[in-house]
Amino acid sequence: MMNTLKITFFLTCLTLLMVAMGNAIGGQGGMVIALLLAGGMNFFSYWYSDKIVLKMYKAKEVSENESPTFYRMVKGLAERAGMPMPKVYIIPSESPNAFATGRNPQNAAVAATEGIMRILSAEELEGVMAHELAHVQNRDTLISTIAATFAGAIAMLGNMLQWAAIFGGGNSDDEEGGGSMLGGLAMAFIAPMAAMLIQMAVSRSREYLADASGAKICGNPLALASALNKLQLASQRVPMNEATPATSHMFIVNPLKGASLAKLFSTHPPMEERIARLQAMSGGRSV
Repeated sequence: MMNTLKITFFLTCLTLLMVAMGNAIGGQGGMVIALLLAGGMNFFSYWYSDKIVLKMYKAKEVSENESPTFYRMVKGLAERAGMPMPKVYIIPSESPNAFATGRNPQNAAVAATEGIMRILSAEELEGVMAHELAHVQNRDTLISTIAATFAGAIAMLGNMLQWAAIFGGGNSDDEEGGGSMLGGLAMAFIAPMAAMLIQMAVSRSREYLADASGAKICGNPLALASALNKLQLASQRVPMNEATPATSHMFIVNPLKGASLAKLFSTHPPMEERIARLQAMSGGRSV
């Protein structure tokens, strides 16, 4: 319940930020345009974001005949969770990682890299895929997409507002042009930063929930904790070069090199805290 309230609060803040920026650029008309832009982008993201991200990472859909062990693992976890069977993809990358995508449990996909299958045991990989199915079950893929879309739109509006402030545009009287320009420039820089921080807070909240839900689905919190420990080290040694900041929140561990050094700007919670919570679920036993 508390997690739901936090997410609602964060998404409301993103909406208000976007409306405020639209107002700063073009008054009430700008507010309407900003809301229409947000609606259009969310509509596009809702229907097509899964296809785009899977194509971006060259993920290949596999059948039970093509990858029987992995496919049956996902199928068994989905049955245990009472979910429809998602589409299963393998990403041709040595960087160990995995993600889930799709607008709802009926239209979902889970993907794992070739690298993650090489370094994890069967129990650890099962914990990871249970985590990804938990994202689908909790509809995190949709929430994260909305948050990322809002943050991206606000960043775009920030660029527009910078130019509007520099060239005297925006919603202001002539005699207040100087103050309006400074205020517009301030909002142009502060609002996108605030939106990015809110988006990352949304992502971190959903990761904690997916860890807990995934541990319950697979029935082995320590297996997931052990997998996270391995992935944290391995993903830094073998980063995913094709990964982008816009999609990094989707993965079970941040695929960007050096991401652990910038915790404030990380889409993922501290790994130590994630592992500690999973250990607590198993009665305090360590990995």
